[in-house]
Amino acid sequence: MSESPRRAPLPTGPLTGPRTQLRRALAYAMAGINRLLDALPPLHRLHRRVRAGLEFTALELPVPQAGLDGLRLAFVSDVHAGSFLDAADLDELFGRIAAAAPDLVLFGGDLINSREAELALFAGPLRRLTPPLGMFAVPGNHDHFWGPDVSAWTQFLEDHGVTVLCNRGVRVEHGGASLWLCGVDDLTEGRPDLPAALAGRRAGEPAILLSHHPDFFFEAAAVDVDLTLAGHTHGGQIRIAGRAPIHHSRFGYERGWFAENGCRLYVGRGVGVTVLPWRWDAAPEVPLVTLRAAAVAPAVQRPAAGSRADSGGAPVTMPR
Repeated sequence: MSESPRRAPLPTGPLTGPRTQLRRALAYAMAGINRLLDALPPLHRLHRRVRAGLEFTALELPVPQAGLDGLRLAFVSDVHAGSFLDAADLDELFGRIAAAAPDLVLFGGDLINSREAELALFAGPLRRLTPPLGMFAVPGNHDHFWGPDVSAWTQFLEDHGVTVLCNRGVRVEHGGASLWLCGVDDLTEGRPDLPAALAGRRAGEPAILLSHHPDFFFEAAAVDVDLTLAGHTHGGQIRIAGRAPIHHSRFGYERGWFAENGCRLYVGRGVGVTVLPWRWDAAPEVPLVTLRAAAVAPAVQRPAAGSRADSGGAPVTMPR
């Protein structure tokens, strides 16, 4: 695959930008507060009530290959294990995902909150998931909490049956057809490399990209990645009068569908929380994507500035 003609812009700002000394100190302080609150049993019960509203959102993606028709993907992002969510909660969550019978389970980053020890919470619950075509993951900014080295995180997941797609891809075959499933490192804390992730993709082969940060769609849409699945925003987590006080995307990629250049992005709301065990107008979500064969996949037009992007999206404004 050739070099991408444009690069996703790095996030900026005190909450979403690179880890300056001030921002790192703030992150440690917030993690400490999160841990103190996590020790209070009533807040765990509150989070369980929030999780009871988990939605399995049914989505469809048109693809030209008839053999891929009916292939189902479960996208699980922003679990934040250790933030009001323990091993028993994970076991219940993964049991519900297993009951949906996806062919693939895709983890979109932020599996843990702020400590590598939180990985141990996944050891038993991951056994509940046995999708026939495997489990795959990319890291998020919280998985990078202590720095760029996520080797322990990667090794744990690989040891427990999850293939980590950090700047690489694999070919998934189904019904005599194939798709290229790939992933990139986190945009804020890691070093995403889209050309490396797409290396090996065949001409005309559908591609699905996992990227924790939705703004990476800016780069993926430039090289015809059919579908980008992202999280990070929690759908706002707490929304007031339909708006989220804290924004994580420069392009308004907050939740739902977006499109550009015939390529699609879906930003999932995730299943966990950070700092507060509460969501408002942003229910937890596991998107279930079903691939649907079409003789010619319909083009998805880029919406005009100020319009809604498909359903559930915010206005798309792509700088040139």
